[in-house]
Amino acid sequence: MKRLLLTIALLTPLTSALAEEPGVVLREFIYEKASFPQCHASTIEQATAGHLVVAWFGGTAEKNPDVEIWVSRQENGRWTAPASVGHGVQNASERHPCWNPVLYQAKKGPLLLFFKVGPSPSTWWGEMCESSDGGKTWTKQRRLPESILGPVRSKPILLADGTLLCGSSTEHEGWRVHFETTKDLGKTWKHHGAIHDGKEFSAIQPTLLVYKDGSIQALCRSTQGVLAETWSKDGGKTWSKLERSPLPNPSAGADGVTLQDGRQLLVYNHTRWRQVTHPRARELLNVAVSKDGKSWDAAVVLENSRGEFSYPAVIQTKDGLVHTTYTWKRRKVRHVVIDPKKMKLMPIVDGKWPGLEPWKTLQK
Repeated sequence: MKRLLLTIALLTPLTSALAEEPGVVLREFIYEKASFPQCHASTIEQATAGHLVVAWFGGTAEKNPDVEIWVSRQENGRWTAPASVGHGVQNASERHPCWNPVLYQAKKGPLLLFFKVGPSPSTWWGEMCESSDGGKTWTKQRRLPESILGPVRSKPILLADGTLLCGSSTEHEGWRVHFETTKDLGKTWKHHGAIHDGKEFSAIQPTLLVYKDGSIQALCRSTQGVLAETWSKDGGKTWSKLERSPLPNPSAGADGVTLQDGRQLLVYNHTRWRQVTHPRARELLNVAVSKDGKSWDAAVVLENSRGEFSYPAVIQTKDGLVHTTYTWKRRKVRHVVIDPKKMKLMPIVDGKWPGLEPWKTLQK
């Protein structure tokens, strides 16, 4: 009997114990019921007033014309019911799906919401709207200039000169990363060309991390089994050649944040599947921390069970807590709060998550 119980314990997914992961303060869903069956690609931001705002795309299924951008915000400790704030209706007979919302709260200005509209990622275009009351009401959505997508999935960063640097990418001529900048919160834009040809690395969706010496690291989703990385030493004007980072990537989105203490925190799927269609590619969702962007420590296992857990977004709020949202089985948006001071860190060596036996199984 003891041997049987031990076997069951070893085979049981870590999901039941995840709430006890060091540093995890809260796990909840943004909503329990909604008018749409599927959701994906959430984004989170802290509004000027201090409350949280979350957005995502939802509808019948990804790529379906009825997919819209939905928003929920915190009021008195509770999440408001999902409200539609963006759609792809072109006219009475033409409608396209919405994709990949990105929230950004300007220091002195409105809450910005960027998103994409179009039949597919290779043909979509950028749109945006604004809220001056912390996400309660929104301006009418407007299309961005030709060739401008805005931040394609992860939040932009504010440079010292007031420029908003947006990591972006295209998928119509291979997967290629580029950057866009705006000095007036989305009124006018500058497009900076692709930093690679998409051949050695098929990479998209850069997330940006800032270091004390002023350098910027972009970590990108790729089809090469790893997160690809590139660095800028001049405020995003030029970028180094894309190279392999030490972290695995199953062709899935990641998101990071530069913590108040200068460390970098990344949320991502720590598996090596190169095809996103593999049934186990996005079952393991993790949090890692680094001081230099080169060596990483394992911090928290957010999910480790059957189902898709993917496309995370992460911020650090003024009180020092870390908030991440992500797709939970395409049915809900999960919100997890982490106290970075209480995380238990262990080095990631040779791309292996320490102490996590299912890591081997996930590679088979």
